[in-house]
Amino acid sequence: MQQNLPDDSPHILPLPSKPGVAGIAAELLWQIPRAADPVAFLGAALPLLLSPVGGDFIALAEAVEGRWSPVAQSGHRRTLPEQLLADSLDRDSPLASDDWIVAPLAAGTAPAQAIVVHIPPEANPTKALAGLTDLLPVLREGLAAVGARHHDRRRARRLETILEITNQWNRTREVQPLLMKMAEAATRLLGADRASIFVWDRRRHELVGRPALGVAEGELRIPDNRGVAGQVIQSGEARRVDTATQSDDIDRHVDAQLGYETRSLLCVPLRGRSGDLLGVFELINKLSGSFTAEDEEALAELAAGAAIALENAQDREELLSTTRQIAQQATDQVRLIGKTPAIEALRSIIRRVADTDLAVLILGENGTGKEVVAQSIHYLSRRRGKPFIAVNCAAIPDTLAESELFGHEKGAFTDARDARLGKFELASGGTIFLDEIGDLSLSGQAKLLRVIEQHSLVRVGGSVPIQTDARLVAATNQDLPEMVRQNRFREDLYFRLNVVTMEIPPLRERPGDIAPLAEHFLNDFCRKARRQVPAFSAAAEKRLASHTWPGNVRELRNLMERIAYLSTEDRIDVEDLAFISSPRRRDSAVADTNRTLADATASFQIEYITRAIEQCGGNMSQTAECLGLHRSNLYRKMRQLGMAAPD
Repeated sequence: MQQNLPDDSPHILPLPSKPGVAGIAAELLWQIPRAADPVAFLGAALPLLLSPVGGDFIALAEAVEGRWSPVAQSGHRRTLPEQLLADSLDRDSPLASDDWIVAPLAAGTAPAQAIVVHIPPEANPTKALAGLTDLLPVLREGLAAVGARHHDRRRARRLETILEITNQWNRTREVQPLLMKMAEAATRLLGADRASIFVWDRRRHELVGRPALGVAEGELRIPDNRGVAGQVIQSGEARRVDTATQSDDIDRHVDAQLGYETRSLLCVPLRGRSGDLLGVFELINKLSGSFTAEDEEALAELAAGAAIALENAQDREELLSTTRQIAQQATDQVRLIGKTPAIEALRSIIRRVADTDLAVLILGENGTGKEVVAQSIHYLSRRRGKPFIAVNCAAIPDTLAESELFGHEKGAFTDARDARLGKFELASGGTIFLDEIGDLSLSGQAKLLRVIEQHSLVRVGGSVPIQTDARLVAATNQDLPEMVRQNRFREDLYFRLNVVTMEIPPLRERPGDIAPLAEHFLNDFCRKARRQVPAFSAAAEKRLASHTWPGNVRELRNLMERIAYLSTEDRIDVEDLAFISSPRRRDSAVADTNRTLADATASFQIEYITRAIEQCGGNMSQTAECLGLHRSNLYRKMRQLGMAAPD
């Protein structure tokens, strides 16, 4: 039924159906899968709507900050009837006035949208609105479908970009460069002026913002309850702020500190793998317009990747810091104690070869400290942050040597229930120390030589070569050249190991190191035993200096450990020095029981005085002091025994 509409005020119009619009509806449906985006769909759909409406201008209008503007239009450009649009929106109903008809596109949308059509004076407003309202559901659904598809495509492209960005982030090992890359990527991807990542310092109740331009050292600290960032931390929810409507939410103290003006802001939480809040990701000042819901969605997706990369970088930094700390502690604990020329020369060689990849062969009696020298080489090198793996070749059965050194695959032999890494793989990048290398079997020597020369190994039961970058340091107390002559040690392996040779003299040949070593060990064990360090009497010091130390430094260390835990006095005397005789040595004077006691006593005195003179380097005054004699009495005793006095 036709209605006469007065020109002076808008009226609510009925919504008649019109079967004749079916063809246009079909054309609209045909355009939906072909439109690249909502604007393209409107470009095809709006001209189609003019025919049943009988208008000469149609537009999809959108309200932004109270102002209406066309998103898309067709026909002769005209000025929009803003009052009619506002009234239609308030009533959520189609309205007509003069030569305009308006119909809201959908209720509750933000921003508000409406279809507005200009009709000539001769057109029938009721008929025009009936045609528009019949086609409006098709237009609405078409826009929704095209918009959703366009959004999904944009999101897919955005996620691809974010994936590429986060892959680059995960290759960044340090936190500070990572935060810079995150800020740069976010501003570029979402068109913002600045970006900052605020890491939550829970202990201090602060947010630490990086990068912060205009702040010393690029770091900004604010309380974790201040500003938008503080609100996001407290609530765990994202926030968008525009100063045109929410200026009170911006922390102007920060603006003043940075010499900057914040106009719009987007802030989302950073959550780790466990869901705990790590901080917030903040964008400042959208370059065009205000931050949108799509921007918020994009930044949240970017923040998810950023949180993982940040956690990984923090874990790496913490691990590296711990490794460096452990390496430094180990370096401090591994020290060559002594001041004799032999030890000073050894230190000099260690410093020169430590940071090379040369193979080192350490020679010396048992207990002289060969492993300490090997550790010193490792901890003074650039490999100090990598493993130091010590292997006692004498303790490995011949049948297990290859598996122990080079590893094995699952099922390689009866008890190989799982694959196992060998010592060379465990030491890759670091140092492997093969102690008692002379006790390695000939077959083990051959396989070791191949690994040293090729820098690769094959596990027992495996077929794939595995690269290894372990620096080799070997040690022995045996005469390797003699073993080579007896065909008990491979000559080619001997020359391969003997690139740099270090020989540690026994303790009896460097009596000047006995006192410093004893003091070092006693201080260390007394600290562990939580007691005061006792002092040595003069007689005890002489007895330490005169002892032959068949067990070398290890024997001295064990003696100091017994004293630290078992002695109760503040002074150590000769009676407290419970030396242990070597089971491998017997004094020649005692070994021969076929001599008279006088002959045996004289023989013992000759051997004992000779050994004391050797230990004191031929210094007769020092020898006499060590033996508890005056120098003249020592010479007289030597003449009685038929000994020649040294020059």
